[in-house]
Amino acid sequence: MKSKKTLVLGATTNPERYSYLAVKKLVEYHHEVIPVGIRKGEIEGIKIENNKPVLKSIDTISLYLNPDHQQEWYPYILSTHPRRLIFNPGTENQELQKLAQEHGIHTEEACTLVLLQTGQY
Repeated sequence: MKSKKTLVLGATTNPERYSYLAVKKLVEYHHEVIPVGIRKGEIEGIKIENNKPVLKSIDTISLYLNPDHQQEWYPYILSTHPRRLIFNPGTENQELQKLAQEHGIHTEEACTLVLLQTGQY
């Protein structure tokens, strides 16, 4: 399986949150991970970025932000030019999905954890 550089948007140091579990699982499956969140911290020794870092060659953005908090991130998401954007459960947003597709970004309503465990990532 080819490593897919993945930005986890909505990353947190709270081990009970799915974004935390996704970062751990992505590392376990040997994907390069860039966690981006509101608060500083680390997951699996990887620093959580919280200043919208300029990134290149992003394959996937795995979204863990509530739709009410996504709009301020639209320009950032589009500026990273990912190949795909995964809307994890609870993050579904038709406006962002349409905007992403208009910019040539493939969108999926799926669970990153399930995709990894079933070999569909």
